[in-house]
Amino acid sequence: MTKSQKNGSQAPREFTRRDIRFNSGETYCSAWLYLPAGVKRPPVVVLGHGLGAVREMRLDAYAERFAAAGIASLAFTYRYFGDSGGTPRQLMSVKRQLADWDAALDYVKGYPDVDGSRIAVWGSSFGGGHAIQVASKHPELKAAISQCPFTDGLASAAALGFGESVKMMPVIFRDYAAKLFGRPPVMVPIAAAPGQPALMNAHDALEGYLALIPKGHKFVNHVAARVIPEIATYRPGRSAAKVKMPILFCVSTTDTVTPPEQTIALASRAPHGEIKRYSAGHFAFYLGEAFEELATDQTAFLTKHLLGVAN
Repeated sequence: MTKSQKNGSQAPREFTRRDIRFNSGETYCSAWLYLPAGVKRPPVVVLGHGLGAVREMRLDAYAERFAAAGIASLAFTYRYFGDSGGTPRQLMSVKRQLADWDAALDYVKGYPDVDGSRIAVWGSSFGGGHAIQVASKHPELKAAISQCPFTDGLASAAALGFGESVKMMPVIFRDYAAKLFGRPPVMVPIAAAPGQPALMNAHDALEGYLALIPKGHKFVNHVAARVIPEIATYRPGRSAAKVKMPILFCVSTTDTVTPPEQTIALASRAPHGEIKRYSAGHFAFYLGEAFEELATDQTAFLTKHLLGVAN
């Protein structure tokens, strides 16, 4: 698969996309590897998505922009989701997702067509929190980008409303029981309308989430409920202070899912952090003018820190 993309004021750069798999845990993650044409062993950025999302939900748009700038991109789907391996399906786990990130890094470090010594990570939403956590544990990385990041489970639970969180306790207990007795997981919606039980039910959550799904792509809008306590206690933003490399935080000032005040406070602790604020909402970062602005800023950041070219 060969494409080209406009690269700022430069002529369009062609790139290819390879369908690949890499091993993680007991199974594999499916991914797309974008390689810029005419660039020998380019640096590479690894991209991971948010809550229950798969790479088809606009990770390709960002990966294409980076590839057009001469940076290889690996966009992957977590185990148990999409076309990646693992059973039971829709089983989300913070620990396993972080292991998927580690496996993706191991894969690109050993891939002969990219420069495994020049790697960055890029994560969005829940994946944005993972990007902080991963960067804090991998000082060999050259750069990191954390987009509309999930930084504090308690703050996000408060944004959802503690009353709404309490309503989900019965389904959580039912799912734990299902796990104990070897039954299929009990599911909870990822995104739903306001007032409906879900991981996200802000006014823009369901419409915004569904807008990311490409036409003809079958998407499953639920996950096993047992992950909810993990999400509530996951606080990756606290690791920002331990991130040694340059890290760009792209924060939505109108975010309904990840409270921006808490995100900015935590991001400010990163020794080499850069914070950019955008008025677009949490789910608007992937589309239209907001995407164009973000992709431009992020490409400039990666070009500077992976290619040594200032814009």
